[in-house]
Amino acid sequence: MTTTLQQLAETDAFIDIQAFEARLSSGEPPIKIFKSTINKAQAEMDARFKSGEDIRKLIYGRAGVVDVILTAAWNLFTWPNDKQISLIAVGGYGRGELHPHSDVDLLILVDDINPAEYEESISQFLTLLWDITLEIGSSVRSIEDCYDKSRDDITIATNLIESRPLTGDPQLHQRMYDRVTSEGAWTDKEFFIAKLKEQKARHQKTNNTEYNLEPNLKNSPGGLRDLQTIGWVAKRHFGTTYIRDLVDHGFVTESELETLNRGELYLWTVRYALHMLCRRREDRLLFDHQRTLADFFGYKDQHGALAVEQFMSKYYRVAMAMGEFNDMLLQYFSEAILKIDDKQTITSINKRFQIHNNYLEVTYDKVFEYHPFALLEAFVLLAQHDEILGVRASTIRLIRDHRHLIDDDFRNDLRNTSLFMELMRSPNGVSTELNRMNRYDILGRYLPEFGKIVGQMQHDLFHIYTVDAHTMKVIQKMRQFRHNDHREQFPIAHRVVNNLPKIELLYIAGLYHDIAKGRGGDHSELGSVDVMEFCERHHLGKWDSHLTAWLVRSHLLMSMTAQRKDITDPDVIHNFAMHVRDTVHLDYLYVLTVADINATNHTLWNNWRATLLRQLYTETKRALRRGLENPINKEDRIEQVQHDAMLILAHSGQPQNEIKEFWSMLGEDYFLREEARNIAWHTQSILEHGSNVLPLILIQQTSYRVFEGATEIFIYSEDIQNMFSATVATLDQLHLNIQDARVILTDDGRTLNTYTVLTDDDEALSENPSYLSSIQERLIEALDDPDDYPDIIHRRVPRQMKLFAMPTTVSLSNDPNLQLTVMEVRTPDRPGLLARIGQIFSELNISVRKAKIASVGERVEDFFFLTDSNGLPISDPELCQELQTRVCRELDEHVRDE
Repeated sequence: MTTTLQQLAETDAFIDIQAFEARLSSGEPPIKIFKSTINKAQAEMDARFKSGEDIRKLIYGRAGVVDVILTAAWNLFTWPNDKQISLIAVGGYGRGELHPHSDVDLLILVDDINPAEYEESISQFLTLLWDITLEIGSSVRSIEDCYDKSRDDITIATNLIESRPLTGDPQLHQRMYDRVTSEGAWTDKEFFIAKLKEQKARHQKTNNTEYNLEPNLKNSPGGLRDLQTIGWVAKRHFGTTYIRDLVDHGFVTESELETLNRGELYLWTVRYALHMLCRRREDRLLFDHQRTLADFFGYKDQHGALAVEQFMSKYYRVAMAMGEFNDMLLQYFSEAILKIDDKQTITSINKRFQIHNNYLEVTYDKVFEYHPFALLEAFVLLAQHDEILGVRASTIRLIRDHRHLIDDDFRNDLRNTSLFMELMRSPNGVSTELNRMNRYDILGRYLPEFGKIVGQMQHDLFHIYTVDAHTMKVIQKMRQFRHNDHREQFPIAHRVVNNLPKIELLYIAGLYHDIAKGRGGDHSELGSVDVMEFCERHHLGKWDSHLTAWLVRSHLLMSMTAQRKDITDPDVIHNFAMHVRDTVHLDYLYVLTVADINATNHTLWNNWRATLLRQLYTETKRALRRGLENPINKEDRIEQVQHDAMLILAHSGQPQNEIKEFWSMLGEDYFLREEARNIAWHTQSILEHGSNVLPLILIQQTSYRVFEGATEIFIYSEDIQNMFSATVATLDQLHLNIQDARVILTDDGRTLNTYTVLTDDDEALSENPSYLSSIQERLIEALDDPDDYPDIIHRRVPRQMKLFAMPTTVSLSNDPNLQLTVMEVRTPDRPGLLARIGQIFSELNISVRKAKIASVGERVEDFFFLTDSNGLPISDPELCQELQTRVCRELDEHVRDE
């Protein structure tokens, strides 16, 4: 890029021009002369390449050799009027660049007349070129043909812009060039938009990442086409010949130009070697080519890093840098071409950042110098502002120029650790901004352990991305699971991910699950150590830290169990459940496993794997809910959630000793199942409720994404007979569908019950205060005398539920540890289901001590923890039989008869 074609095309270095012309005059067959000349020149170039010759001299030199051959070949034929026909080099050859086996793209340009008189000469000329084994791409067009074709096809337009005359009247080429670059063909804006669209389509074909394990040197992001796109747009808009000319236009600095030059020369060098070793045109770095090239360039296997991995790591880092320049320069061009006439709209965000025409921009050039934390703040703001489309090019440059400020002091600064966690907790933009941080080389500097896996290849048949690219895709998948358009393909992951208590822990586990790849040893164990250090530095609580480390350490367990063991064996399920120990860990592990498989290789996720994982998840969850659940580090969990809730309550005015005294009566189960913000809400309301004998009824929008739009109804009262039955019957009378229920008994004989509800049309409840007050009043009235059991209303069962109904199954077992009877009900979901079950409990004088309600698609799997009238597990065989029979009979009759 820094040297002209004229300086580098030292054709005499590869061809003895005088000897060549003498042979042509001797009568020796031209085909023999041309072939031997080309082969001898190529052999000389290859020898020079192996000895370290400047790659530019070889690339431009081969174009010069072909120039000589084509001109000589052209002159062998008769051209009746050489003022009306020209031979034009187009495309890469038009730029004067030719790799050993690149296509030689030619345009035979005729004036606006019928070219019939040239047909025989053209045919013979092209036949000769094929006979001498040149890879020719050719077209014959008039100036108007060129104009029409270029208007219809941006690729043709680009090739014609990259053109130069070889022989014939140069004025003919100039007329064509002026015609195809006129505003009538493509305006600057149209050309730029078309090239952006073309690049986007090209990137999509290579999975939008530089890090495919078999990348394409030309077409992958960060490849040669990205650099050429910059050159094409610059040439079309600014009239530049070389990218270095952009320095004069203020778009590229001298240091950036040097980086661009080094990147292009590296890609040229690899491409030349690939063509030379394959002995044909090849731009794909296939696995077998990678090994050959690694050996050719002198890489040697080392402990923890194969030669091929070292070679590819270098390639990926160069491609990443080139992709970053492509982003920055195209953004500059966008501002100079597309938005030059736009009204300048600037909206202030804070003292450091503003939004300039929907792009993030620093407020002054020394922002990062004076406030290094802004290097992370920028990405947090991008995630928080949906209206921001990207980063202004000038700000990208400033980020590049100041990222060296990220050192150990920066990494341990509380402002920076807080900002990074703020990004991880952001409702939007997490994967997008982590990707952007990786692309701008911020993530690998902030997390040096992540920096070590940038460009780290995984040389196997399953992983199609480098470790860092795979990691980014894992987090992207986790984010996608949240959205409704992924519900059908990933129903369990969609439901589970929206119900996780702290989704940022899932992202951290995803970020670190493969962090120790390439170090040697067990990467899961090594990664768990790394993530514990991350959690400590970012001030996560004990339970959060241990959960995240457990996920990293166990991230392969679920897929290996599902695919390698007999999951129909109860012992396998039991052993897996004993390792997982609680549904929270199971939920996190399931989502991580599904995301990991899908981000490894899109062909790996199929019905077989989906079914195995779904079965393992479902059976394990049932085992845990039946009584195997024994939460890991539950003391840490309780301590942490109480700490977080106490922080929220700090401004409530309630004395800490009263809060702690109240909490001491609630039991472990409550703190293991509720979020800190709900605990704080419940606590403040209950303490303010005081000694009021009436039940406390609270209503708010649910905090769980899986029930987004639903309403939580919280009830705190004395533990009274038939309370569950009366509650669900009352909600049924109010035409409310219960989506979820949590029934918890406290140590002092009270209950804390939460019901998540929608309307009977599965819509959100009205927020009208009087409507919500009427719900509270009805519940207080029902619970004040639960023996006055509300009537069960008869609501229609949807037709689809009748068609796909399955028989109800009920199982009973006594848990000796809990001293409760566990009843599991599996049945099709339908309106009023819990009300009917509650009525049976009431009529049989059975008390509900705990309940866990779950919908699985069109069916429910509900667990009730029960006692008899004496507060003991149900031991009467006749009562057990009657309970099972009635639940099955009445629920199935409900479906058939309604």
